[in-house]
Amino acid sequence: MPRAEATAAQRPDGGLSAVGGGTIPDRIFSLLREAIVEGEIPPGSKISEPELARRYGISRGPLREAIGRLEACGLVVRRPNVGARVVTMSSRQLLEIFHVREALEGMAARLAAQNMSDEEIVDLRRLLEQHGRQIAQDADHAYFQREGDLDFHYRIVQGSHNARIVDLLCNDLYHLVRLYRYQFGMASKRGPRAFVEHEHIVDAIERRDAEMAELMMRAHVRASRENVERLLAARK
Repeated sequence: MPRAEATAAQRPDGGLSAVGGGTIPDRIFSLLREAIVEGEIPPGSKISEPELARRYGISRGPLREAIGRLEACGLVVRRPNVGARVVTMSSRQLLEIFHVREALEGMAARLAAQNMSDEEIVDLRRLLEQHGRQIAQDADHAYFQREGDLDFHYRIVQGSHNARIVDLLCNDLYHLVRLYRYQFGMASKRGPRAFVEHEHIVDAIERRDAEMAELMMRAHVRASRENVERLLAARK
């Protein structure tokens, strides 16, 4: 079996027991999504349904449901007579996502300034202080690339209290961005500068200055995109 296909079926993670609650399709979806965005299943790899079904001891129905969700997220493409493969994306598509992020995250920051509770803002400030300590230890530490509760962007998006924005960013675009970073091998060196930009965003949210929070967030995402554009241009 080719190496790319074997990766999907042989994750040394203990199978479904390594994932929390939820239905079988939910857990398979989570396992495969993480394997894809972390590069364990490389771009272009075939998703072998028979191998995965044997690996996890499940029927093809739940597996196909999970793969369908990966396809809806843009992480997998399915073609007739070929099957499902991990998406291989272009640099143009990466930059398009940054344009979308600029608009959505700008709005999320505006709404966060209006809707976050005082306690949520205190927690956001604490998270930023934690990131400051990380930056002090490693100037190139790409802390802002994490996901989940430890991720600065994720926390602000959640603080918008807008379910549609949360779904579009946290359940869709952020996973694609992580995939692109693996695929293009771009380790950001913007850590110190990004941290300063994050400080400005939090300052605006603390002041409940919705307009400034949006402007600062849009400028921050735009700077990240411009940095990626420079990295891509240097490779040509």
